[in-house]
Amino acid sequence: MSEIFKKMAAAWPAPLVARSEVGRFSGGLLNARTLANMDCKGSGPANRLRVGRKIAYPTADLVAWMQSRVEPVDK
Repeated sequence: MSEIFKKMAAAWPAPLVARSEVGRFSGGLLNARTLANMDCKGSGPANRLRVGRKIAYPTADLVAWMQSRVEPVDK
């Protein structure tokens, strides 16, 4: 599973992911509003920064957070 996340991070062209781009980064698995709500609750990615009016996440931190939330699906 970690190989998928490594490929995801390697394919992203920047060291940061804007919250507004998180849907594109995740292939539609995440929504920017959901991530904003999780940030308010303290359950979002560990690090985030504000650049002007936008919120961004270091790519490695966002990938690590996504990886920590993966659950296997039983068949």
